[in-house]
Amino acid sequence: MAGGGLAVAAALGVWFWQSGSPSATAEASQAALAAGIDAKEQAAIEAIVRDYILKNPEIIPEAVEILQTRQKAEAINEIRAGIEAPFNGTAFAGNPNGDVIVVEYSDFACPYCKQTTADIDRVLKEDKNVKVVFRELPILSEASNDAALMALAAAKQGKYYAFHKTMFATGRPTPSTIENAAREAGLDLVEARRFTKTPEAQKEVQNNIEIARKLQFTGTPAWVVGNDSQVGAVGYDGLKEMIAKARGSK
Repeated sequence: MAGGGLAVAAALGVWFWQSGSPSATAEASQAALAAGIDAKEQAAIEAIVRDYILKNPEIIPEAVEILQTRQKAEAINEIRAGIEAPFNGTAFAGNPNGDVIVVEYSDFACPYCKQTTADIDRVLKEDKNVKVVFRELPILSEASNDAALMALAAAKQGKYYAFHKTMFATGRPTPSTIENAAREAGLDLVEARRFTKTPEAQKEVQNNIEIARKLQFTGTPAWVVGNDSQVGAVGYDGLKEMIAKARGSK
């Protein structure tokens, strides 16, 4: 049997063994016949594949991991522009032309997001070729949403990162802590309050929530770096690993 035919048959054998459904079996048989494989050859290959998997079950989680990695990359690539382009062109820190873009989805009421500020500062201090884009994902409370809208207002005034760091340092979002952080970051409060009520601000938050759903983010912080995504406080070492992986794939 030709090598290509054997590969096709092996794949069909795996499918047959895993599914076991009558429809899948019938489709596998038809595909095998189309590839020039008779029923006897197909049965022999299926037996070999089944035996190999039973003797080497570790290949199943390995295959699942490879599939999940591929699916992550496909999902990110479909909406990459909406992920990596900073709001108003200003909601980022680091090198605007960095060769690696780190995207963080965060909630100002999330204590784990607060922890990441030191990790990001350290990365930016040590790696001058990284750009960190911040996206608002207010999922914990109404106050989270208010703080997110004020962060977008800060971006409109070119003071996003100052507000971002100050808001996390100030404490959990409340009307007073949000206003204090905005004032400390140097925002025009009248203009900032006006902007938080605009459709543009509301739409940005909603877009972030929709993208988070598409990427199956289950909480904050969540990260996208290159073709990889992670959920949780990955820490400084985790960020460095994601950056190195993205840089190495270029």
